[in-house]
This record gives sequence, C-alpha cells and structure tokens, in this order.
Amino acid sequence: MARTIYVDADACPVKAEVYTVAERHRWPVVLVANSGMMIPRDQDVRLQLVPGGLDAADDWIAAAAGAGDVVVTADVPLAARCVKAGATVIAPTGKPFTEASMGMTLAVRDLMTDLRSAGLVTGGPRPFAKEDRSRFLSALHQAIVRIGRG
Repeated sequence: MARTIYVDADACPVKAEVYTVAERHRWPVVLVANSGMMIPRDQDVRLQLVPGGLDAADDWIAAAAGAGDVVVTADVPLAARCVKAGATVIAPTGKPFTEASMGMTLAVRDLMTDLRSAGLVTGGPRPFAKEDRSRFLSALHQAIVRIGRG
C-alpha cells in the first residue's frame, strides 16, 4: 500500500508542520507546485513541479493520490477528487474532508462562489491562526496513525 503525503504546496501555510510529522513517522512527502520552493534536503521530501495552469497541480495530485495516502489541501474540488480515490484529505486548518462531508462542503463552496460573483459577499476566509496550525498537526498525526493501523 502506498503511503505518501501529497501537499498542494503553492499557498500551503503548514509545510513545516508536514515535514515534522512526516519525519517522525518516516513518511515520504511530495510537494506539488507550479513554481520552485525550498525543501529540506535531509528528509524524504520531493518537489514535483507541474507546468501549466492553476489546475495542473490539482490534476497531478488527484491522479497520484489513493488509498493509504494523505493529501493536504484547502482546495475543495481537489479534496473531493482525492476523497473519492480513497485518500485521507486534511485542510491546513486541520479540518478533515470525508465522504460524508464532501456533498455539503461542495454545496457551500458553490453557494459562496455565486454570492461573491453577485457582489453579496466581499470578505474572504478568516486569517490563518496558531490554533489552526495546532489542529493541523494533531489531525495529520492522527491520520497517519490510523492509516498505519490499517
């Protein structure tokens, strides 16, 4: 069974946390991005550069991730694709995406997109907080332990 952490990396605020948990559990990490970035040289971390449009990285992750893998993303459509493929998916805030929650999550995302395009919602998501980082660390650790137990 493949066991890899795939990170939708271009705007991911928890890359350092992914490295910490991955090293502790000896899991490889693949950062998927449209542009170059620094990665740790002393760990099993690989940068997968994906040329093309914004969805190119999402397409690459969705094609690679499956059962036994963890995907870190805030992108709801990508999360839905990865959940459908059997991957464990966690947002940088620590929120898990599951089969049971994907329908409502996609519906809310679509509603908010429609409201923003109509000019009815002008604010974006709340700022990323220290508590989000802590929830993420816990969620990633728990996901890896759960997958390890089979």
